[in-house]
Formats: sequence, structure tokens, C-alpha cells
Amino acid sequence: MNESIKRNILLNPGPSTTTDTVKMAQVVPDICPREKEFAALMKDLRRDLVKIVHGDQEKYTSVLFCGSGTINIDVCLNSLLPENKKILIVNNGAYSQRAVEICCYYGLPHIDLQFPADQLPDLQLVEKTLAENRDIALVHTTHNETGTGILNPIREIGELAHRYQAVFTVDTTSTLAMRPIDMEAENIDFCMASAQKGLMAMTGLSFIIGNRAIIERSRLYPRRSYYCNLYLQYDCFEKTGEMHFTPPVQTIYATLQALKEYFAEGETEKWNRHTRVFNAIHEGLEELGFRDLIRREWQAGLVVSVLYPEDENWDFEKIHDYCYERGFTIYPGKVARANTFRLCALGAIDEQDIRDFFVVLREALQKYQVAIPIKYAGRAE
Repeated sequence: MNESIKRNILLNPGPSTTTDTVKMAQVVPDICPREKEFAALMKDLRRDLVKIVHGDQEKYTSVLFCGSGTINIDVCLNSLLPENKKILIVNNGAYSQRAVEICCYYGLPHIDLQFPADQLPDLQLVEKTLAENRDIALVHTTHNETGTGILNPIREIGELAHRYQAVFTVDTTSTLAMRPIDMEAENIDFCMASAQKGLMAMTGLSFIIGNRAIIERSRLYPRRSYYCNLYLQYDCFEKTGEMHFTPPVQTIYATLQALKEYFAEGETEKWNRHTRVFNAIHEGLEELGFRDLIRREWQAGLVVSVLYPEDENWDFEKIHDYCYERGFTIYPGKVARANTFRLCALGAIDEQDIRDFFVVLREALQKYQVAIPIKYAGRAE
């Protein structure tokens, strides 16, 4: 198939821009996913996911699920909590808040330890909470809060969790396969992501990478879900090589191709590329006079949350539509007390794509008579 595919630059926080080779990897002969041939592909996929986070293959494994990234949080929280224990959510953003909502829906005992969305968690308060609640068996937080772009101190939180004999789960959906992660060095017991983010594949496949011994121990915990039970899915993979239920076949083929491209580019060079893109985003914003919500030194290097101009002519929808019609997608923010939009350094893009975007963004601002440099009336310089 030689038809060229229109290339859109997605600056939203996922799904990300993909290569044509990843797209075309889905065009394969039909296969029953219960065939041994397909099970062998999933075995390779599970092994390679552990390699990305530098995990020992004996100690760590990966478990695949069919769904978006939220399924991973659901699975970890409902599956890894022993009876008569509670969860501590270190919450400073929309995606940690989602973990709180999952706890509420399942009726899981939990502590919602809230911090402002534009601030780092207070580690002293995290430790105080652990010390005063010795029944906490699981600590959960988000690595890069994608709503704001803030990078949470997971190594330090994980060290505290382990000091108080708790399992540490981390939502790494918007960092894994981009920002380098080492399970042992970061004190992570379980991390998670989806194929359409850092791997630059397709939506529909999510995965949890974690400690085998803890998964096996969890078979004795209360069973709170059927489809979203971590041990049940793990056990099926270990015994048959297959998912318990129908896998997203074409998405798995795309993910296998994306993994080939990940290892070919290399962890360091891929992170360098994302950093180039991130820096180019900042350069373009600074040239126009936009301001960040999050202090630069606290940002994860992947998401920039940009404050709306204080300009009567600013209309996000109009700016979005102008850029979208020209092949660039921008995305609104997820912060309750501030109006923001986000520009993300995800996907198969590089700094020239960002330069091209800012040409279009400047045109949009001029068309709708938004003042350049951007106005922030009432804000101190």
C-alpha cells in the first residue's frame, strides 16, 4: 500500500503522533488470537515492556489489558489491597484524583492526601500520614501529572512507602518510554502505561509492569472485580500465554512495531528528542509572551500547561480550530482554579514540527486580534 497518510502533529497529551510504519503494522492477515503464533508475540511484547523500565525479568513481569490508561489504575487499586487495609493517594492533580474516584466507586478504604495542583507533595506530610496510619498497605501517585506537567518525586515517595511496608504503585502513563525509568532505582513496585502514549502506538492496549511475588500474593486478597483483576489476568498469561479475554489484535501488532522503533532509536536518544521538543515549545511560548502554570524546574519535560491570556479577544476554541485545520492539535488544561491549555512533547515529532506550529499559532493570534506579546493584566512580572 503506497498511499501517503496525512501527517497531523498532535500536541495533546495522547494519543500521540505515530509513524506510518506503526500505522501500517496493523494491516496484517486475520488471525485468531488463541493461536500459538499470536501468544508468542504477546510473550515477546510482555518481555520487552519490562526491559523498558530496566526490570529483572525474574522479579518483574508485565500484564496486558484491553482498555485505556485508566484501566491500569482500576486494576492496581482494586487488586493489590489486602483485606482490612487502606490506600494512601498522594494527590496533586486530575489523574491522582481519578485514583481517588476509583477508590470511592469500589468502596476501598483510602486517604486522599491532597496538595495544590501547581505544587509538589510535602514529603514530611506523606511520612506523617504513613506513620499515623499503619494500616496503609498501598501508596499510589502519578509520575507526571498530565493535567499540569508537574513531575512528582516518586523515588522519595516510594522510599517512604517501603519504609512503612507499603506497596508503591505509580501511574507512569505519560512518562513511560519517554522519560527514563528504572523500577529499582525509583522504588517502584508497579508502574503502568498505555500503548498510545510514550510507545507511540495505538489506543486500546494498556499494561501494568510489576513485582511477580506481590501479584501472586494478591490471589489471596478480596476479589473486587472480574475483568479488572490483576492476578486473574497474570495467571492466564502464565498458564496459556493468552489474555483471559479477547485482546486488541491489531493494536498489539502496532505496539510490537512501535517497540522495535523504540529500541532502534534508543532510550537516551528518544528522551533527548522529547527534550528538544519540550525546549522548542518553551522557546515559542516565551517569544509570544505566554506564561506557564508550573515552575519550569518542577516540570517533567513532557507537558507544558499554559495560562490563558487575559485578553478579551482570546477564545481557545477559535485558536484550536485554526490550528487543527492546519494539522496541529492543542488541548485544554485540567486545572480547577486556572484556565490553561496544554502543549505536549509526546509522539513521533521533533523540534522543527514545533517551529512550524508556532508559525501557525502566531497567525491564529493575529487573525483573532489577540495582543502579542500576550497580556496578563494584574499579574506581576
